[in-house]
Amino acid sequence: MPPFLPEARSDVIFAAVGSPGALLAGYLAIVNLWAFCLMGFDKRRAKRRGARRIRERTLFLSALLGGSPGALAGMWTFRHKTKHWYFVWGIPAILLAQAAVCLWLISRT
Repeated sequence: MPPFLPEARSDVIFAAVGSPGALLAGYLAIVNLWAFCLMGFDKRRAKRRGARRIRERTLFLSALLGGSPGALAGMWTFRHKTKHWYFVWGIPAILLAQAAVCLWLISRT
């Protein structure tokens, strides 16, 4: 009996690179690591006088692109931007909105 070989039932791209779930998980892992590291880099630069800082909009953009868990973990790990109300409330709000969208998408399938 020949071994079981799965058939590609979707687009040719998915058959070539893998499932979209694996690609999404890899993307989210990279974005979250990036957001976490950005918080650490900016905290280190904040301690040095005259060092160029990372823009706050860059930190928020990394959270909006899917890195909100990493940004939130970086905020509390490095104790960075925890006195700014727009970070204390904004990053968790982005995380909740992204979780709500994920739950909505999952419930539709």
